Amino acid sequence: MRLTSYTDYSLRTLMYLATVDREKLTSIKEISNAYSISYNHLTKVGHELSKLHLIESVKGRNGGIRLSAEPKDINIGWVVRQTEDNFHMVECFSSENTCLLAGGCELQSALREALNAYLAVLDQYTLEDVTANNARLFSLFQTALQT
Repeated sequence: MRLTSYTDYSLRTLMYLATVDREKLTSIKEISNAYSISYNHLTKVGHELSKLHLIESVKGRNGGIRLSAEPKDINIGWVVRQTEDNFHMVECFSSENTCLLAGGCELQSALREALNAYLAVLDQYTLEDVTANNARLFSLFQTALQT
């Protein structure tokens, strides 16, 4: 299973916000610079994360973003489900399935089982789990911002 860059950027944004001072606002530009990824793409990600109530967005000259929930309360599997546009691994997962084997093939059920197992593993992790080495991550972000 491959995640879209949108989901990747969503997870990276949340990880960044989990490592910085929760009282301080962070800018999309800062996160974009730390990861060397597109500011425009990250702005869209930030908007979606705000709609999902995962981050708080403060507008204005001194505005920015921060987590709106504790990292221990943000489930990675849930985030992936919310940010992926579909999980159509093969044609038979789509409503426009024209595969000759539809209705007689067991591949779809095997792949669905694999997808469910994949998501079940992600459901076992929170943002707190994947940022447990917070100090090391913060150091890496600071080094990236200095270059």
